[in-house]
This record gives sequence, C-alpha cells and structure tokens, in this order.
Amino acid sequence: MVTIRMNRGGAKGRPFYNIVAADSRARRDGRFVERVGFYNPIAAGGEEPFRIDQVRINYWVSVGAQISPSVARLLKQFAKQAKPAAVAA
Repeated sequence: MVTIRMNRGGAKGRPFYNIVAADSRARRDGRFVERVGFYNPIAAGGEEPFRIDQVRINYWVSVGAQISPSVARLLKQFAKQAKPAAVAA
C-alpha cells in the first residue's frame, strides 16, 4: 500500500521534512515513489514553511493511498491559513 508521509532530512537539531508518496513497507527515510511537498518546522523570516502539490496528493488518494496522521494534521493546519489569504486576494 502507498502512504503519504514525511521523510526526515536536515542536520541534527534543524529538521526538514519531505512529504512523499512511499510504499508502506519502505523505511522512513528510504525509497519513495514521488516527492509531493515539504515542511520546514523552523522556517524563519521569508522562508517558506510548507508547500504541497495538491493535485498529486489528490491523485494518490484517488488510487488508494493513505495519508499519515502527521501529514493530515499539516494539511488541515495550513488549509485554515490559506483560506483567509485567498479571501483577501
């Protein structure tokens, strides 16, 4: 089964996560099928903290991929922040 989850990168104490579609049997930081975004929890200043390709997420979910709880939480959290910006534009 394919899951949409986070792969950890970055240095010790400076985490950076790639959001990937991966086989559920693969290791956390191992092989993946496609990179669909990233999450930088310590983004500062003008850095972008989160980016996803919503079209690819929807595709993977439509073919049966499961979203991990941590990625689901991020999607929900940033969807709330994106709506006020879209309304203001």
